[in-house]
Amino acid sequence: MSSGPVTGEDGIARCPWGATPGVMQDYHDTEWGMPVSGDTAIFERLTLEAFQSGLSWSTILNKRDNFRAAFDGFDPEIVAAYGADKVAALMADAGIVRNRLKVDATIVNARALLALDGSLEELVRAFAPAVQPAPRTTGELPGRSPESLALSKALKKQGFTFVGPTTMYALMEAIGIVDTHLVGCHRRGAGTMAG
Repeated sequence: MSSGPVTGEDGIARCPWGATPGVMQDYHDTEWGMPVSGDTAIFERLTLEAFQSGLSWSTILNKRDNFRAAFDGFDPEIVAAYGADKVAALMADAGIVRNRLKVDATIVNARALLALDGSLEELVRAFAPAVQPAPRTTGELPGRSPESLALSKALKKQGFTFVGPTTMYALMEAIGIVDTHLVGCHRRGAGTMAG
């Protein structure tokens, strides 16, 4: 079912998923769609988007501090060096999502990042679309785009995994490459690269 922006008790219009006070609203209002810079920050977002696959975003946000601690602040050099003992510790850590494929993918992706000729940030930003969506309702929100498909293919070619086009579109939204705040949401165009 499609819906437009929702005005909360505070009188502010937001995307429906961010309308209820709490962790999702805080994320909506202060972080989602804001530009992120640096390979470590991009790697964190890419990793969290991969872990979110099949789960609710609130689950990931509620465990985010645990993820940061468990994955050494998402420092790619540290994560790339993880061995069997660290993987076993991660799989025993109830504070994160214990999915072996996603844990392994995080390590593979850290190694792929370090092997890049250039930065992960530059690679991801190279796929910013020339035309931005301006969705009025949730029914108009795309789940992927030609650019997210191209980014997915480019990352896979560089050795990354768990970087499908839907996950990459979510990453592009999260770090301000595309602005899918609904028209009428107080955050639409506020601080994103999409303007």
